Amino acid sequence: MEYKDYYKIMGLSRDASPEEIKRAYRKLARKYHPDVSKEPDAETKFKELGEAYEVLKDPKKRAAYDQVGRGWQEGQSFTPPPDWGFDFGAEQGFTGTGGGFSDFFEALFGRGFGAGRGGVYGRQAHMQGSDQHARIQIDLEDAYRGADSLISLNVPQTDSQGHLVSSVRTLNVKIPKGIKAGQRIRLAGQGMPGVGGGRSGDLYLEIEFKPHRYFRAEGRDIHLELPVTPWEAALGATVPVPTLGGTVELKVPAGSQAGKQLRLKSRGLPGTPAGDQYVTLKIVTPSARTDEAKALYEQMAKVMPMNPRAAMGV
Repeated sequence: MEYKDYYKIMGLSRDASPEEIKRAYRKLARKYHPDVSKEPDAETKFKELGEAYEVLKDPKKRAAYDQVGRGWQEGQSFTPPPDWGFDFGAEQGFTGTGGGFSDFFEALFGRGFGAGRGGVYGRQAHMQGSDQHARIQIDLEDAYRGADSLISLNVPQTDSQGHLVSSVRTLNVKIPKGIKAGQRIRLAGQGMPGVGGGRSGDLYLEIEFKPHRYFRAEGRDIHLELPVTPWEAALGATVPVPTLGGTVELKVPAGSQAGKQLRLKSRGLPGTPAGDQYVTLKIVTPSARTDEAKALYEQMAKVMPMNPRAAMGV
């Protein structure tokens, strides 16, 4: 996706004041208006100008745009950050510059402009605030037990001088027991404020799991790779296995091979039904560090000869 440099389109520096933005828009709008302009591609430039002004005139949109563009380098293809999810929707309507917005604009601010509400133009007297969306990462243990978690959100706003600043907003979020990755938590009234007395939108938090040292989640099922010794796999054994709910005993059948998968029923994330835990065996071979150990391996080779590559024809 092509990155839109709105400051370059309007001929502005990145620290331009609201007054400078307004003056630049008026000047360029007269220059590129399709009804009067003789400039090549006047209509295209006029639409780009309108889109740039729609963002830079609004403190919240400008702050969000500045945030995602901070690390962008000219010539690179642009994609929104993986944790980007703020949807400003149609909170302030469409200024009316003769066309829709670019894919770049809609990727950042959603599709709530223009014809989204039957052709909304200008500010409405009463309008509900837009919903916001964000992703948060939690520990698997919190999803297993349920938890209260403090999260911090960066909220763009303007100071008394009209400069863009970012304030940190902290919310206490209740993590439901058994929540899965991809599910969302709704915080009513914690989204964008309404216009003209309209109620605030909601904040939706999409759940992701932090990488875990042992476990991997798939839905409500938990996967674990369990190291076992060659004799535990060959002879069978009962071994301790970590789960999210604590250590349990698992019976390893005699003659097990590396990659064999065993199931611990209902030892995954809680739910109706609860998930299972799947244990994949990983055979760990001891190093032959002593003469005695080497002799034992040589004896095994004589007593139990085998070609593990026979099925490959080698």
